[in-house]
Formats: sequence, structure tokens, C-alpha cells
Amino acid sequence: MPEWNYADVWESVAAASADEPALIHGRRSVTWAAFDAMADSLAAAMLEAGLERQAKVACCLVNKPEFLITVFAAFKAGLVPFNVNCRSGAEELLYLLENGDAETVVFEAELGGKIDSIRDLLPRVKLWIAVGHPVRDWAIAWPDVAERKVEGPVRPPWGRSGGDLLIIYTSGTTGMPKGVMWRQEDLFGAIDYAAFPELDIRPLDHPGQGGESVAAGRRPVALIACPLAHGAGLMNAIAALSAGGAVVVLPSRRFDAVELFDEAERLQVNRISIVGMAFCTPMLEVLDLFPGRWDLSSLKAIGSSGAMWSYENKQGLLRHLPHLTLADIFASSEAFGMGLSMSHLGGEAQTARFEVGDNCAVFGEDGARVRPGSGERGRVAVGGPIPQGYYNDPVRTAATFPIIEGRRWSMSGDWATVQADGRLTLLGRGAQRIEVDGETVFPEEVEEALKRHAAVRDAAVVGLPNAQAGEFICALVEIKTGAESPTPEELADWVRTQLAGHKAPRRVVFVHTVNRAPDGRLDYRTLRDLAEERVV
Repeated sequence: MPEWNYADVWESVAAASADEPALIHGRRSVTWAAFDAMADSLAAAMLEAGLERQAKVACCLVNKPEFLITVFAAFKAGLVPFNVNCRSGAEELLYLLENGDAETVVFEAELGGKIDSIRDLLPRVKLWIAVGHPVRDWAIAWPDVAERKVEGPVRPPWGRSGGDLLIIYTSGTTGMPKGVMWRQEDLFGAIDYAAFPELDIRPLDHPGQGGESVAAGRRPVALIACPLAHGAGLMNAIAALSAGGAVVVLPSRRFDAVELFDEAERLQVNRISIVGMAFCTPMLEVLDLFPGRWDLSSLKAIGSSGAMWSYENKQGLLRHLPHLTLADIFASSEAFGMGLSMSHLGGEAQTARFEVGDNCAVFGEDGARVRPGSGERGRVAVGGPIPQGYYNDPVRTAATFPIIEGRRWSMSGDWATVQADGRLTLLGRGAQRIEVDGETVFPEEVEEALKRHAAVRDAAVVGLPNAQAGEFICALVEIKTGAESPTPEELADWVRTQLAGHKAPRRVVFVHTVNRAPDGRLDYRTLRDLAEERVV
């Protein structure tokens, strides 16, 4: 029985669909043949540099074809690609490259100044490859390694296997980033195919079936609006490529909803991948501003994972695009398949309410399963194909991937209750819990209540110290342009109409922006510091 490796699948697609687009970035289109050839060239260069089996390859790139070419090259050579956030400062870059044991670094040339200050501290790196200009004298220009002619397919002397790794570094919003180690074979088994109905992705019987999918005429076009350096963006891209399709990334580095719909119309995109309200809010705003401007009849679905997606926003999008399926995927870098919520016009899908995946369970703090309808809170766990653990971190691995009921689970820190019908209601991440008068409050549920107010564009909630109550809730609120700002008291009363009284914010700080990252995440540590400065 063949082992599952993405390089084998993508080579199969390239052989069957050489002249079809694989990667599209603005007016630049990379065919499957060119995708395959450049990955061969890069893989050969890394092997020539002395990288050995499962050596680590850092992808420090923005959304562009070079990111996925680097991933493909690493898979071909039996190496391990991992993501690095280009917005990182020098010290953060040093941490990620050191922690990841990088031996090749493919990076945006504009980061050369930051790397200059840390390069001597990274003696393990054998190959620095710069994408763009200027190219430092210690680096090699991308065309010199990726555009030379080599005989392919490139395979390492040790071969490829289903046990070859992909490492996905977490965003670090709840601590230092951690490298989640996925075996490629487990990734194939962990993908929830129900979340991609419009791409016609089905479990493959063998790696060569990727080419058979293309031969059958299925060539999905998937637009990845969120960063490829985020687990959600990368996994959606991998899924689309494995279905023999094309991956589209936006021309601009900053998210622009008008540009998003322009590209979706021009390229007849079938699916858009985003991360929560940081994308959904401006998307609905431009559709409200320019109703009927775009022909989006080719678009079948919008998928979001990794952040809350409100019921009100979903309904607003469906008013403009009634033919769509909205796939709200409950997943994290450590666990896929926790839950799925599908919305259609006229079909109600409440915020943070998910159908439970086949391998999903919720465990209380005593280690027992949470009984449906009990109202008890517990940690969400996923079994089945899960990661091997965190790279270079056995302590956190043991805490996040415990053995319960005689089997190994992934418990990334999400808390939920289980409704009587078995569905999950997601509460939020345990790391951000706020303790008020002995009661636990999850910031996400208060944020969602605030965002339902007609004047609120976005919100973040943090806990600040309180001598009598442990902590009190402080909300940082972003008001919609042109809207009349409600008073703090009005917003607190608004929350009380939806949640228990102790969950209403005691203080409200109005901000120009809550400053979500490109992946839609909130930096709670920075927001807490800001709240402390503003609250006297």
C-alpha cells in the first residue's frame, strides 16, 4: 500500500495538468508544470547544500507563489517546511529559526536588515534564499536556485514517506509560538472533506489519484485571503492543490475586500478562505456599499476557521450572495475536525454552534466526558489522526496531547458546552479566561455580544485586576464609521440583554481599531496593556 506524501500527489497532478494554472498572484500565473519544475530546482539546491533527511526549511514569505513552491520543494526532498511570520521582529525571527532548527531559510529580501542582526547566531543555516530585492551578499537570489534546469522529479536518497513532517507554528497569541508536528499521512486523514463541498474533494484511494481528479475535469479555484503563514491559509491551499486546482492569493499585502471580489470575479473563483470577522466585516461592508457590482456566480462557498464568525454577518453575506454555502470550521493548528457549521440562505447557523466531528469529545476538568445538556464546561478534544506533538517541547506536548480513556487526544485549549442535541457551543480559549466573582468568563462570548450592537464594528475583551472580585471585564470597542457612539453604560446594558449580568463590561475603552493581525487574531497581551493605560 503506498504511503501518503503530498509531493507524490502534486507530481501526479502536474503530469496530468501541466499547462493549467496552479498558483495565481495578480497577473502572474504559474502553471502546474512550472510549479513542479521550480520545486524540483529548489529541492535539488537544498540537497546540494547538504540538508539531510527531515532537515527544516523556514518559509518567511508573504502570500505569493514562492511560499507554496518552497513547501512543495521541501516535500520533494524529504525535508520539513515550517511557517515564519514576516511581521516578526528580529528577536522573534531568531526565536522561530532557532526553535525550528532551520537549515534553509527562504525569506523576503526586504527582511535582510533584520536578519543581518541575527544571522551570526544561526550557524545551523546552510542556505539563505532571498525573494525580491535587494539581495544581501550572504544570500542567493531566488531565480538562481528556482529557475535553473534540473532533471526531475527530484527524490532524496532516503526516499519519501507518509511519516515526513510538516510543522505549523502557532500565532503565539497565547504565549510563544509552538511548532505543531504533523505527519503528512495524518494530514490526509485529518482533513474534513465535508467542509469543502464545492471543491468536490473526496478521500483519495492512492497518491496518483490527484491526477485522476484532474483528468475527470475537476479543477477548483480557491482564493486564500488569509496568510499562508497561518495554519488555516496553508491547509486550505494544500487541500485545493491536492484536488488538482489552482490557488489564488491577492495582489496586495493588506486585505482589501474590493480587491478580493474583483479577483474572485476575474478568475471565477469557487471558494474563498478567510479567518473570522477581520475579513467578514469589510466583505459585508463593501457588498452593502456596492450591491450587485460583481458577478460571483462561480463562487460556491466561503470558508472560515480559527476565529469567531457571527450569525448576523453570515446572514448579511447570504442576503447578497444567496447561492453560497458558508462553512464555519472549528479547527486549530493542533486539531482538525473538531466541528463544522454550514449556513445557507434560510438556514440558521448560530455563532459558535457546531456539529461535532466523528472523533471529537468534550472532557471536564475531572477527566470525565461532559454529558449533553448538562451545562457543564469542558475542554474540546479530538482523536483520530492528530499531530505528533510540539517540536522541541515535550512538556507542552504532554499537556496538550494527553491520554484519556486509553487513547491519545489533542486538546488545544478550546472550551465548550455540549447541548442536549450533541452540538457544541464554543466558549473560547482557556488561556484568556477571566475570573469575575468566582465565575469564569470567556472573552469571545462577550465580544460576540458587543459586536451584535448596530454601532459596533469590532470588539476585544480583557480582564483587569480587581482586589474584591479577582478581575473585572474591560471592553475595547471599535465603532463603525459614521455611527453614533453608544455610551459605556448602554453597551454594558446591551450585553446584559444577551448574557448573565456578571459578563457585562465594567469599563469600556473606545479605540480606533482593535488591531487584528492579518490572520484575524487578537493580541490579547498588547490589548491588556492598552486597557491598563486607558483605565484609571
